[in-house]
Amino acid sequence: MKIKEVIVVEGKDDTAAVKAAVDAETIETHGFGMSDSMWTKIDAAYQSCGIIVLTDPDFAGEQIRKKILARYPDAGQAYLPQKDALKKGDIGVENAKPEAIREALSKARYTVREQEDPYTMADMIRAGLSGRSGSRVRREKLAAALGIGYGNVSAMLAKLNAFGISRKDFHGALQSIDDQDDQGPVRV
Repeated sequence: MKIKEVIVVEGKDDTAAVKAAVDAETIETHGFGMSDSMWTKIDAAYQSCGIIVLTDPDFAGEQIRKKILARYPDAGQAYLPQKDALKKGDIGVENAKPEAIREALSKARYTVREQEDPYTMADMIRAGLSGRSGSRVRREKLAAALGIGYGNVSAMLAKLNAFGISRKDFHGALQSIDDQDDQGPVRV
């Protein structure tokens, strides 16, 4: 699988994992040690072929992602579910199997300027993503299915709208989750 954009990762072990999964160039942030030369490299990649941000699915990774996206709001975003990045208590892109990295990159999302039919909190409640005992797990599964990264209900709502997730994709992912869980469909 060839990726035309440059993948922005946190470190050299992440680069090794990405290169084992796909044919792509990477730029490393070295965690929070973001140097001027790193920003210059990202600037060049962003202007020429684009970038996809793939950081660890933890607090530090999200903070690094936010710093990058503040500067490059139109960057692609790929997310690994925590379960796919966990190995012996350590969480990171470097722990993910090549298949998980390929899947995350194949689901990379880009911010849209305006969602035609924006999601509301009422949509989240009707879909069982808020206000129920299993809502957190349901959001985790939906985030993985859509490739948008886990978040609380407010973060999920923001991502659904920011990435312009269609109602068709949303309902399809929910149906897939229901089919896997064999609980039957949730009325939305």
